[in-house]
Amino acid sequence: MSRQREYLADATGAMTTRHPEALARALEKLKYYGRPVTRTNTSMSHLWISDPNKPGFLQRLFATHPPLDDRIARLRANADRF
Repeated sequence: MSRQREYLADATGAMTTRHPEALARALEKLKYYGRPVTRTNTSMSHLWISDPNKPGFLQRLFATHPPLDDRIARLRANADRF
């Protein structure tokens, strides 16, 4: 359900700005230049909502955001509708 809301947020942003390609390019920049936290000091792990030192299957299973490639593809596929 949360992933569907992300797709809906993308569509709403595209309709609001009327520039779905610009939103797709912004997502591409996040994909290429955004760096997720790969490792932190274990003494700081308690400050994170989910421990970045323990990535795994469950983290991917419960991810709230769909893959950026899927979001970009949907924006570009529906660009003429916005």
